[in-house]
Amino acid sequence: MEGIITVDVYAPWKSSIPHMVEVCAQKLGLFEPPPPPLSSDEWENVKQRSIRQGDSVQPCPICKEEFELRPQVLLSCSHVFHRACLQAFEKFTNKKTCPLCRKNQYQTRVIHDGARLFKIKCATRVQACWRAHVVRKWYQDLRRKVPPTDAKLRRKFFEEKFTEINHRILCSYNTDIEDLFWEIDHCLATNRSVLQQLEDRCGRELTEDDWEKIQIQALHPETSECPICLTPLPASSDGHQDPSETRCSQASRERALLPCSHVFHHTCLLALEEFSLGDSSPFHACPLCRSGYQKKILKC
Repeated sequence: MEGIITVDVYAPWKSSIPHMVEVCAQKLGLFEPPPPPLSSDEWENVKQRSIRQGDSVQPCPICKEEFELRPQVLLSCSHVFHRACLQAFEKFTNKKTCPLCRKNQYQTRVIHDGARLFKIKCATRVQACWRAHVVRKWYQDLRRKVPPTDAKLRRKFFEEKFTEINHRILCSYNTDIEDLFWEIDHCLATNRSVLQQLEDRCGRELTEDDWEKIQIQALHPETSECPICLTPLPASSDGHQDPSETRCSQASRERALLPCSHVFHHTCLLALEEFSLGDSSPFHACPLCRSGYQKKILKC
């Protein structure tokens, strides 16, 4: 009617109309009614027929993948599929028909034959890998211990033995060499430290001008005798000595002048140095001021 607006209101009972019509048609004999549910014995016969066909061993006919541990359904026509694959097939075809034999109104039951076979397959593969690993280890150990009888293989066997022994020796040497290098570095560091201390105590090498200045400082009345043996030191040679004093000075001992301006008999200083060889100090010290020294021999 013109001018009347119709509104399509959702009614839940509308979705069940096709099913109700189908049920009424089946009651009137217009359509064949669905078969009755299978009994336990009938399902057992269907399952045995599927096992004889090897359906669970083969991939899923829809996705062509192994069943593995995914849910698996058995149809009343003895065909086997993934449950998710069968549900997707029913959704997109909009009818309940077996994908292989096209049987309508089939019944389904969940089975686990594919999962059981997959577990057996995995266990068999793991056991085979482990047995192969054990046999390889045993054979490798046998080859390392028992020499072959063939001449060429026997020669190669002993070459490998010698190479292995040489490698072990070299590995042990590497550790010893590292320790030796560490000890050498430690000794070098200690020696450098001692030499640095000696250089700090002894100072640089003195020149002739330095010695002349030190000798001038040593010419005072307190240096008339040797501090070690307490005997008079020989006088220095100059132009005012008479021949008798010159002969006396030639017979006397030599003098040793130190940078600290102390003067000793050379023989007394040598005896003191020999006597102090066992000391812990790496250098000699002046008997008076205990400073390291270089010495210069003064002729009479």
